[in-house]
Parts: sequence; C-alpha cells; structure tokens
Amino acid sequence: MNRPTRIVTEANQSYSFSRRAVALGGLQGGVGLLLAARMGWLSIAENEHYQMMAESNRVNMTLMPPRRGWIVDRHGVPIANNRTDFRVDIIPDRLQDKDRVLALLQEILGLKPEDVERIKIDLKRAAGFQPVQVAENLDWERFAAIGVRLPELPGVAPTRGFSRNYPGGAAVAHLTGYVGAATAEQYRKTRDPLLVTPGFKLGKDGLEKSLEGELRGVPGAKRIEVTARGKLVRELATRPDQPGQTGRLTIDIGLQEYAARRLGTNSGSAVVIDCKTGEMLAMVSMPAYDPNSFSDGISHLEWEMLSKDDHVPLMNKVLQGLYPPGSTVKPMNALALMAAGVNPEERIGCSGAMRVGNGIFHCHKRGGHGAVNMKTAVMQSCDIYFYEMVRRLGYDKIAPIARLVGLGERFDLPFPSQRYGTMPDPAWKMAKYKEDWTVADSLNASIGQGYVLANPLQLAVMASRLASGRQLKPSILASQVERNAPALDIDPAHLAHVRDAMFGVVNEGGTGGAARMLVPGVSLAAKTGTAQVRRITRGERASGVLGNGQLPFKLRDHALFVCFAPADNPRYAAGIVLEHNGHTVRNLDTPLIGRDIMTYLFDRDRAMASLAEVEPTWGGDIKTRMAATAEQFRLANAGKPTAVAAAAAATEINATAATEAPAVTAAAAASNTTAAIVGNTSQGGIAGEGSTESPDE
Repeated sequence: MNRPTRIVTEANQSYSFSRRAVALGGLQGGVGLLLAARMGWLSIAENEHYQMMAESNRVNMTLMPPRRGWIVDRHGVPIANNRTDFRVDIIPDRLQDKDRVLALLQEILGLKPEDVERIKIDLKRAAGFQPVQVAENLDWERFAAIGVRLPELPGVAPTRGFSRNYPGGAAVAHLTGYVGAATAEQYRKTRDPLLVTPGFKLGKDGLEKSLEGELRGVPGAKRIEVTARGKLVRELATRPDQPGQTGRLTIDIGLQEYAARRLGTNSGSAVVIDCKTGEMLAMVSMPAYDPNSFSDGISHLEWEMLSKDDHVPLMNKVLQGLYPPGSTVKPMNALALMAAGVNPEERIGCSGAMRVGNGIFHCHKRGGHGAVNMKTAVMQSCDIYFYEMVRRLGYDKIAPIARLVGLGERFDLPFPSQRYGTMPDPAWKMAKYKEDWTVADSLNASIGQGYVLANPLQLAVMASRLASGRQLKPSILASQVERNAPALDIDPAHLAHVRDAMFGVVNEGGTGGAARMLVPGVSLAAKTGTAQVRRITRGERASGVLGNGQLPFKLRDHALFVCFAPADNPRYAAGIVLEHNGHTVRNLDTPLIGRDIMTYLFDRDRAMASLAEVEPTWGGDIKTRMAATAEQFRLANAGKPTAVAAAAAATEINATAATEAPAVTAAAAASNTTAAIVGNTSQGGIAGEGSTESPDE
C-alpha cells in the first residue's frame, strides 16, 4: 500500500530541531550536573581521603614501638627495663634483589659470611611480613650509614628504639619470662600493624605475658618527607609513644639474685614468703636461661643446648615441678594427729622396721630410734612413729589438715603454666584408679611419699602457715596483696608444739643441725626431707643399698627443706627443693642453703661472705658457669661446614614459650610416670624403703 507523501514544511523542521536541541542540551546538562556533583563529592566529602593519599605519596609514616613498662621490685629496683637500641631488620615482602641488598649490608655493617648465611636462612623461614633481624646493638656510625644509603636498600628497615633488658639475667628468667616478636598466627588473628613493626616485642612467657596489657603501651608514629623515588628529604614532626605502665612486684631483687646464686649447681628452686602478708620475696628456679637471649631471638644452637640439659633449665620448677614432699610433711602430720586427739607425749617404740601384713616398712635409721614422742619423732624424722599413728587413725584424719596448710591448693598467681600436685585420700584414689585405699597407702602418705605430690610454692606456703597460724595467700603483684588473712582453724597450743619441734630439728640435735643460724639472737625452725625416686629391691637391701653418690643423677633422692625465722616470732618462711641432690655435697645441700638464704634477710654481709667462700668451688657465679657450658656445647658442635654453622646460628623459629617447651613436657611426663610407679602400693610402696635422713648437729 502506498503511503501518502508527507510534506515537511519549514515550521516542522524548526520544531523538530528545537526538540532535539532541548533533549541534547538536557542530556548535556545532566552529565554536567553529574560531573559537578562528582567533583563536589571528591573535593568536599572525599577531600580528607585524597589529601591523605597525596600526603602519603609525599610523606612516609611508620609506627614506632612503644616503650614497654618496667617491672620493678618492692623497692622500685628494675627487674626488667629498656635499653636504647639501634638495629637493622629486613621486611621480606619489601625486599628486592636479595643478593645485592645482602652484599651491601655485608659491606656497610661488616657482617661475617656465617651472619649472611644465617640471614638467608631466616628469610627463607620467615613469613613475608615478619621482620628478620640483620643486626642489633649497632653503634651510631654504622646505623647512620644504613640511613644514608636507604634508597639503595629496598626492604631494609633501620630502627632506633628500645630493647628489653633483664639486669638479673638467669636469676629472674622464670619470674619475668621474656618478650619476642609476634608470630604469624598472632598477626593473622588481629591484623594489628604494630605486631609486624620492626623492633616490636610482646610478652611470650612469665609475667611479661600475663601483664602484656599493662606493660605494652601505645605506639607512636614517625613522619618522613621523601621524593618520588623515596629519597629522604627531611624528618617531620612525630607522634610520641605512650610508655606502658610499671608493674611493681613483692619480690626483693637482692634476695632473688642471692637465692639463685646460692642454689649453686643444683637443679632446684627456692621460695621465700613474708609471714605477715603472704608476699613472695623470692621465687627462684635454677638452672635457667638468659631471658635477654630469648628476647633478642634465640639461636637454634642455644635452644638445642637448653632442650637437651638434664637439669631442664626451661622449666619453672617452683610452679611446674611436682615432688613427693618427704618428711617435710611431718610437722603438718603432727598437727593433724593432735587435732584427732593424740597425746603428743605418748611414746612409740621404733626398732627400725614395722611389719604390716606381708610388707615391712623401714625407718631411715636402721637400728631404730627407740621410744619417741611426737616432738622427738619430728626432730629425728622417725618414720615408724608416723606409720603407727596413721595406721591407727587412718589417713582421712590427715588429708584435711594438709589441705588447710596449702598442700594441693591452687593459688591465684599471674603465671600461665602451673601444676598443683596431689593431696590424696580414699575418695581421690577410687576416682582416679578405681581402687580402694589401703593401709600401705596411708603409711606411704604419712611420710610424704606414695601418691602425695606438691610443688615448692605449696611447701613454702605450708611453712608460712605453720609459722603464722594464718591462712596466708601468696602474692607476687604489689597491688594484689591480701594483708588480713584469717586465722587457721587450729588450736594455737598445737601450733606452738609443732613450732617447738621444728626449732628442735635445727637447734636441739635434730636432722637439720647444719642449718643453725650464725646471726646472733636469731634462730631458725625447720624440717628436712628426703624423697626417693626409685624402688630399692630386696636383693639390693640385702647386699647393701647403693648410696646417692654411686647412682646416676636421675636416680638420686630429692632433698627438701622448709623453715621459718626467727623461730620465736616468725617473720619469713621458705621452701627449698633440690632435684636429685642426694645430699651428696654438704655446701650444696638444703640445710646450708636454707640457712644462708634466711641469713641474707637478717645480715646481708654475713650471707654474702658465706657465699663468697663456696661459689668459686662451683666454677664461679651463674653467668660464668653458663658461659662455660655454652662454650663447651659450641666446641662440641664446632668444625662443621659453614652452612651447618649458619643453620645452628639461625633464629629458632619453632621455639615455644620456655615453660611449654617439649623438654618441659617430657620432664613433666617422666615425673608423672615415676610418681605413678612409686605411688602404686600394690608393688610394695616406696615408704617401705624409708628415707636417707640422718641427724646433723
């Protein structure tokens, strides 16, 4: 079909053009408005954002690690502080042309070939964002030389800041713990940029870890103007950091360091408590590691040395070590017997052995003590007296008093790793082993063997409660001291009788005569203890029991000691445990160590003079002996290829917290196994072998 021809007039053309012009103009106007709005948004609403981006192109801003809060003792003396540190790190993610950069660093800093190899190993193992240490404690000249040539060293981060410092070294290792770089897992969990800032360290163990929130502080920021190529133009105003809070402890650092030195070459621990407040004045576990080494980044070789040491320097023995308390429980047992109605003057005949059923339980004195009353039994540490009394009454009469004086108790202390021991009774044995309690179990427990286990802190608390008559709670933070502990629910006359017996242990011909104080007017009350860690067969007993000096280290008896002074008005109490000490060396045994530690509290000059006489015979002070041990271990591993030596010097990236190290776990497992074996009375009972104590006047 043909459409009619449309005639386009001039008017029609004019109208069509005007409509199109309006539409196009409107579209252009809309686009213009959109552009104007966008420009307004960018220039007004987004002004700060883009200004910051532009500023970041001109100015580099990096976080400055905050100065960590100090840890100080009761007198304000620093236990952990900070020292000025010039260091150089590499950020792997930012590193370009590794070989060229390492060559320049070697030239500028004078690095040894093994140092360069160590850095390469650390770079290979590290996560991309984790700083890898190149050098620390640099002098100003070398540090400044790195700063001048920084544009040639992409990925290199020179840092001027503060490093953690522990003036007491190994003496405070298990008290303070140490700091270290954040792990990849910690960063991924929080994405906190501070964690990957070169030079920043956070608490890894001990009080450093528990008090992290208070000690960390708030980071500062450093602003540097640079060119487009990253070359330094000038330093701009910086935001200062806010230091962390100071943590004040109840510890007396002088006593802490003295006790650590006085333990000598022993594997052991010592705890000293104020009998008026429960404040811990010393908490020492030796041997230990140098926390400065851990904070700087411990080498694989040093970690291996510490892990292989049979004295387990990585373990905090005060809180993680569990031991049969041996005869140190006899004063507590005496309290329980009197509370159960036993007359302390009643005498029991000790012939040196006691038959119970088919078993024979021996006293440590083969010929026996004769007829003894309660005081004499405590003084002479007579096993037969306590065997007989506990056989009559049952251990149910003892366990509640043991718990009252602190055995098996958990204390609220700021340490991440603690073990609490066992104060057994029939209900406990049935729940754990599904077996009935036996008479042999009671006899074992009566002399602190069998299933009974305690840590050194619990023994020190026991001594402080016997001394004070109050339910003291141990504290180590000055802000958490409980000064008004309630009185123990024990007859004061019974406590006086026990204190008199403990006075006799040292001053009236008991087993602890060597601990007699040399300070005029001050007397010491104490109880010695010996805990066996092996079974003595009948064949060995018949042929002659081997002495501790004839046995390997791990088979020797533990030596224990609890004490307080002055005996007539107790102010300080202590607990000392020496692993596998075996009473083999007199000046390294518990009585003399206990005497000297308590002497320090009343006459420091006399105590230091006593230490000066014996310390040279052990190979010098702690630092000297540790250096000698490290050198011996290094020499044993010397002569190896450069690559092997570099691997040994490389930072140990698999190092866990010291108290959680595999060596500590293994030692704890071995201790548990030994306790289970000697505690299983179906095999005869460790108490059947007696103890090795003897009077020492």
